[in-house]
Amino acid sequence: MEQQTYTTIQGDTWDAIAHKVYGDVKYIGWLMKNNFSLLDIFVFSAGSILQTPPAPEDDNSVSLPDWRSGT
Repeated sequence: MEQQTYTTIQGDTWDAIAHKVYGDVKYIGWLMKNNFSLLDIFVFSAGSILQTPPAPEDDNSVSLPDWRSGT
């Protein structure tokens, strides 16, 4: 399966990218897990390339990170 990518625009954030790519912010953890080297970035500048593999089919394996879910 071919790896997908997303190229950021100025001001992109993890949750906004998850929503753009996967249609739901609940995939933010999946997105971050697949872009470990970029975790120190909170607000992206233009031109960062993120790996965006297909979302897992098992919806139960996806959840918001603790800081996003309020737990």
